Amino acid sequence: MKETTKYLNEINSLKKKKNAIILAHYYQIPEIQDIADYIGDSLYLAQMAQKTKADMIIFAGVHFMAETAKILNPTKKVIIPDLSAGCSLADSCKPVEFEKFIKKYPGYKVISYINCSAEIKALSDLICTSSNAVNMVNSFNNDEKIIFAPDKNLGAYISKKTGREMVLWNGICMVHELFDLEKLLNLKIKHPDAEVIAHPECEAKILDYADFIGSTTALLNHSKKSKNKKFIVVTETGILYQMQKNSPEKTFIPAPPDNSCACNECPYMKRNTLEKIYIALKYEEPEIRMENTLMEKSLQPILRMLELSEKLV
Repeated sequence: MKETTKYLNEINSLKKKKNAIILAHYYQIPEIQDIADYIGDSLYLAQMAQKTKADMIIFAGVHFMAETAKILNPTKKVIIPDLSAGCSLADSCKPVEFEKFIKKYPGYKVISYINCSAEIKALSDLICTSSNAVNMVNSFNNDEKIIFAPDKNLGAYISKKTGREMVLWNGICMVHELFDLEKLLNLKIKHPDAEVIAHPECEAKILDYADFIGSTTALLNHSKKSKNKKFIVVTETGILYQMQKNSPEKTFIPAPPDNSCACNECPYMKRNTLEKIYIALKYEEPEIRMENTLMEKSLQPILRMLELSEKLV
C-alpha cells in the first residue's frame, strides 16, 4: 500500500510538471484505471489522443494503441510503459503476407480492425473498432467488395450483422479464442438468472449463446442499463472492475477459458504496472518512434474512421 501511494504521488507530480496525460484501456489493472485521465475502448482512446493538448501521452495499453496515438500526434511524445506489451491479434497479421493477400483481390476495399500494426493500417482503406465496425462496413456501397482483417471472428460477426460477404484474414485474439463453450454452458446452468454478454471477437459458437454482444464500452453500458442483476462476462476480465464500480449492487462472473484458470486475462495488457508508468514518465521512455512516411500512410484510414464516427454520433 505504501509503495502504491508513493507511485501515485510521483506520477501525479510528474504529470503536472511535464503536461502529460495517461490514456488507459479497460483491460488494464484497477490501479492504472484509477489513475488514468481517460479510460475507454480503442475508439474512445483514439478520439482522446486526437483531441489532447498535452505535450506527452502515456499509453497504458498495448503497442498498436500507442502507435495509433503517435500517428495522430506525430509531434508529441508518446510513451508506452512496457514496449513488450504486444497483441496476439496484431501479431497474426504480418505486413508482407497481408500485402500478398490483398493483391489476390484487386479492386477490393480493405477494412482493418484497429488491433493491427501501423504497417497494416497503411495498407488499408479504412480502420474500424468493434464499436463502429458495422457502420464502417456500411459506409461502403453495396456493390463494393471488402477484405476484412485481421480478426476473423469479428469479421464473421460483422458480415452476419450487415449481410455483406467479406473476404476475411485468418487472425484471432488469443484471449477471446480461449473461451470454452462447455464451461460457459455449465456456468449458465449454475446461474440461470445471469445474462451472458460477450465481445464480438469471440468465436461464433460462443456468440450463439450470448444475450448481448458488443464492444467493451457497449458491454459496460449495457450492464449499467440492464434491469438484470447478474451477468456472465465473456471478454477480458479487466472490464469487470469498471462494471462493478458502476453497478456495485450487481454480480459479474468472468467466463472461464479452456484451461485451468478461472478467468481470462490478456498477458500483454497486464504487463503495465504503476511502477512502469512512473519510470516511463520520469525517463520519458520507451518512446514510440516511427518513420514519417509510415505515419502519413497509416494516418489517412484512421482519420477517415474518426470523421465517419463523428458524423454518425
